[in-house]
Amino acid sequence: MMHPLRKCLPVYLLICLGLHHALGSEIIHGQKVPENQMLYMASLQNDAGKHVCGGFLIREDFVLTAAHCAKWSPTSVVLGTHNLRKVDNNAMRIRVDTCKHPSYTNISSGHDIMLLKLSKKAKLGKKVQLVQLPKSGFKIKNNAKCRVAGWGYTKTAGNSVDELQATDVKIVNQKTCKKEWKIGKVKLPANIICAGGFKTTNGFCKGDSGGPLVCGGAAAGVVSFSGRRCGDPRSPDVYTRVSSFRGWIRNVMRRN
Repeated sequence: MMHPLRKCLPVYLLICLGLHHALGSEIIHGQKVPENQMLYMASLQNDAGKHVCGGFLIREDFVLTAAHCAKWSPTSVVLGTHNLRKVDNNAMRIRVDTCKHPSYTNISSGHDIMLLKLSKKAKLGKKVQLVQLPKSGFKIKNNAKCRVAGWGYTKTAGNSVDELQATDVKIVNQKTCKKEWKIGKVKLPANIICAGGFKTTNGFCKGDSGGPLVCGGAAAGVVSFSGRRCGDPRSPDVYTRVSSFRGWIRNVMRRN
């Protein structure tokens, strides 16, 4: 039986080392996303209409995001706009119910993935589209170029922005990723992808949580957590590997 202190140790280390999930921020060294691209992006918002996390539309009635975003009680998603100052509540805002992965307890334990069931189907068209999910066993080559997007700060302790930003990041070898995080005495969970934030300042920051890591046109990862500071080149950014959860995603959507 695992000792309670040892069981909680990864969380303690995350706190002590200043590691954080990406609430309240934006892409580092990003650029504005053209209005005709990444039309699957969703802004998770609370009852006050404030952006708390990112997400992405995978079926007309389901958005995929990070489980730790549930902490900030998202009650709706905004679809169909990259500019959060231009939200038509009647047309773009849809109420949601949350469905966290049953094995999720905290970011250090893994399973940082959650589905949001929309109260009504999103209308697909020129402003709203679905993103493809990778198949089970999907593999990405080391150094492959992917893209991450979100709303929020452009630097640690910076200011948030309202227009969707994106930046290119490269996949980091798993052994290298584990080695770099091990220096900080953090054991990475299973079923993750590392990209950006290592030997580069490109990556995500607070508030980009739940957004997609898009590789080859598919949403291969979900933004989970990063290091002490946004854009810190010493530790790779960590994403939940979507292909490892295809069965769970399929089962939840089938039941609903």
